[in-house]
Amino acid sequence: MLHLLTSPEAWMSFLTLSALEVVLGVDNVIFLSIVSARLPAEQQRTARRIGLGLALFARVGLLASLAWIIGLTEPVFRLGGFEASWRDIILAAGGAFLIYKATVEIHETMEPEDGGQAAPLARARAAFGMVIGQIVVLDVVFSLDSVLTAIGMANEIAIMIAAVCVAIGVMLVAAEPLARFVNTHPTVKMLALSFLILVGVALVADALHFHIPRGYLYFAIAFSIGVETLNLMAARRRRREREAAAAAGSGGTTTLSDG
Repeated sequence: MLHLLTSPEAWMSFLTLSALEVVLGVDNVIFLSIVSARLPAEQQRTARRIGLGLALFARVGLLASLAWIIGLTEPVFRLGGFEASWRDIILAAGGAFLIYKATVEIHETMEPEDGGQAAPLARARAAFGMVIGQIVVLDVVFSLDSVLTAIGMANEIAIMIAAVCVAIGVMLVAAEPLARFVNTHPTVKMLALSFLILVGVALVADALHFHIPRGYLYFAIAFSIGVETLNLMAARRRRREREAAAAAGSGGTTTLSDG
């Protein structure tokens, strides 16, 4: 164990894997932010912390059972020339659930029942346990993908666990401001939901042995976020100009009335 602390290769592996785990955890944090928003405000922070805590336990637990994880990649049935493993089944189920959940959230955002009056009540009635259950389901899927990446990137389980802990710590710090930002800006929330659909499609494609490089997905969402950032800056500038014009107009009116 001590020799890892003085090994440049070990440190390089740790830093690279930590950065990769943070990137892979972005979709997890986005899902947490959107799902927890259905809870009352006083429960949202707790739900996000529990969700990330469960993600940490899931990933460390999976890393501690490497033999079982490796066994998940063994074929369990064959259909023609297609071989399916438990990993493929889990990824397909998780991807389908992610697509379904993001689609439902988009529908409820665009066409809320009763002209938008039922949405706050629906969030207030959302069961805390149900939200945590959804978080657990996606944690298992995201953790499986993350752990398989860790196994391919490092040979020492200590490095894998340390990188996972660092990534979860970063996600824990970023979860609150990200949740506030996503839930405050409807267009950003729509982009986040679209990103979750892309991730779900990628998971299903992986299950079908058609790998979509994650770099393509992250570049697409990064480009969209860049465009939306420019839109938000332009909208803020227009709002300030309107406020300045309104203030100038009211000042002029006051002067005329005084005269």
